Amino acid sequence: MMNAHLSSLPADRNPVAAPARDLRAGGSHAAIPAVARISSDQLLCGSTEVHIEHRGSLYRLKQTSLGKLILTK
Repeated sequence: MMNAHLSSLPADRNPVAAPARDLRAGGSHAAIPAVARISSDQLLCGSTEVHIEHRGSLYRLKQTSLGKLILTK
């Protein structure tokens, strides 16, 4: 479900397609992946709640009426 949504993002906003960055001085070959940044609007897809499957467990990310995010297992 989420992969289809993420694949529609531009490469610079898509954590799946984001290129790795080399953060070592001197340009060593060891690359460190960039930290993904996704807006809550993109993650929630117009809803107030989304279910996230992580390592066999189901989590619920919910936006409250005050606009705060709550993640529960």
